[in-house]
Amino acid sequence: MVRSPALFVGDAPGLDFLNSIATPLDTPVDWIDDGEGLLDWLGQARLVPPEALATLRGQALPGELDKVADQARHLREWFRGFVYGHKGRALMAADLAELDPLNRLQERDETFSRIAPAGSGAAFALQTVRKWRTPEALLLPIGEALAKLVCTEDFSHVKACEGPACTLLFADHTRGHRRRWCSMAACGNRAKQAAHRHRHKDDRH
Repeated sequence: MVRSPALFVGDAPGLDFLNSIATPLDTPVDWIDDGEGLLDWLGQARLVPPEALATLRGQALPGELDKVADQARHLREWFRGFVYGHKGRALMAADLAELDPLNRLQERDETFSRIAPAGSGAAFALQTVRKWRTPEALLLPIGEALAKLVCTEDFSHVKACEGPACTLLFADHTRGHRRRWCSMAACGNRAKQAAHRHRHKDDRH
């Protein structure tokens, strides 16, 4: 199945994960509706190195990647509930208890540091590497992106697009925090056209 390119308008990888199901043109699209979709989305999001995706695709047992995609969708909808429950205000220490499932996922991670070529100026750099032992490891960079979102993003500026049928979320990093749309090219443009039609309709009456 040929999928359209995924949408990356959230301005934060954790929100882009929530936006991996959306309604870009009247019909809902789920980019992680199966195992192959999950691999494809992780590659587009650059959360997993291409060589790790190729290895896991080759080693996975039949149905194993689909099962991990199912877990990813459950994680996505659980975290969507958290974001919708807290967006528009700063997170507080009392909210930590709700994030327990995310901490449990993070506890499964296997990462280590190694010395690697630096590429610029210095000879070496310390590089963090993840062990991709099983297909379930694909959930770990997603968990990390969600954890970074709650630790580094001001939830006062996490918003839902104002497009009537749009489900996309984004972090508003604009000056003055006046962003209203997932993108001006999509929902922003539609809103402008609707306002234009409305004005002309009023002018005729």
